[in-house]
Amino acid sequence: MIWYCQRFSELSTQTLYHLLKLRCDVFVVEQNCPYPELDGLDMLPETRHLFAIRDNTIVAYARLLAKDDSYEGYSSIGRVVVASQYRKEKIGHTLIDQAIKETFAIWPSTNIKIGAQFHLKKVYQSHGFEVVSEPYMEDGIEHCLMTLAY
Repeated sequence: MIWYCQRFSELSTQTLYHLLKLRCDVFVVEQNCPYPELDGLDMLPETRHLFAIRDNTIVAYARLLAKDDSYEGYSSIGRVVVASQYRKEKIGHTLIDQAIKETFAIWPSTNIKIGAQFHLKKVYQSHGFEVVSEPYMEDGIEHCLMTLAY
């Protein structure tokens, strides 16, 4: 498995297509959640797209956002997804570790805030995140805000 962390302008059109397809397949179709997946944040100058490729297939992805682009005073990790056929391999934990490492490397001394799906809060807690909000509904799915200090 090879990891990449690229700006929007560095993504090939083929890679971009496969990243967006993975996100739509999981967040819109699999989770039956029609929402504006393309939200304008992908193309921001500082946004990074972290993804892993194995056997010419994108197996995992996360979007890394600069300080203040999603949450005031925080960088952020979002759109965290593993292709369904690879989930039993626990790649999600590796993805979260990589996303934290890259985010702190790109934006040092900036804490991270995420809007996590509530049923995954223990996964994020196992990586050091702390719940900082009551549960709330977003796009029909229960979420909570979580932070990780630098």
